[in-house]
Order: sequence, then structure tokens, then C-alpha cells
Amino acid sequence: MVSCVGRSGLRRLRHRDGLARLPEVPEGASLVARSVMATLRKALLAAAVLGAGAGVGTALFVVVTPGEQQKQAMLKEMPEQDPQRRDEEARTKELLLATLQEAAATQENVAWRKNWMSGGGGRSA
Repeated sequence: MVSCVGRSGLRRLRHRDGLARLPEVPEGASLVARSVMATLRKALLAAAVLGAGAGVGTALFVVVTPGEQQKQAMLKEMPEQDPQRRDEEARTKELLLATLQEAAATQENVAWRKNWMSGGGGRSA
């Protein structure tokens, strides 16, 4: 252990029974030093924990993210890419638009119809 007190200083500080006395530090100074060290230790520990969490998160993201070939394969399998599905969606939108146009043109309440695709058959408003 390195000390700021040299040999001659230790000789001067010797007590009668042969034990060296260390210079006394004011009580407040030691508490401040302890609190600074404790705060620094907590900050370093928090930084280490956050850094470890960020590292694990980044590693998991890299492992889970699909590659370019997998992305292309997934896009091909999507329902929107199927031509038959696109035709069905277009037909459904056309029927919905026709129903809305008919509802706007008539005084009949089309919400009461049992079959929305056929004209009439329901109660009127």
C-alpha cells in the first residue's frame, strides 16, 4: 500500500505502544468521498446493465431478421400477390360500389334487405 506519509512521518506518528496513528480525516470529507464513490459505482453498474441489454437486443435482432432471399420468398407467398385473390377483391369492391350507388339512387333502406345483391324484398324506410 502506498501512503503519502513517509517513514519519517510514521516515526513521528508512532504511539507509545508501537502502533502508528494515521492522520484523522474530517468526518464530513469521508462521507462525501464515500457518497461520490457509491454514486459512481451505481452509475457504472447501470451503464453496464443497459449496455448488456442493448447488446443482447441487437444480437437477437440480427438473429431473427430474415435475409434478402427469405424476404423475397415471403413476398411471393403473400395473398395480395395471388392473381386469383386480386380478381376476387376487385369483384367484391365492384359489387360494394354498385350496392352503394343503388342505395344512393333509391329511397329504399337497403340495410333491411336479406340479400343485398338482389333488388327489393325488404322493408322501405
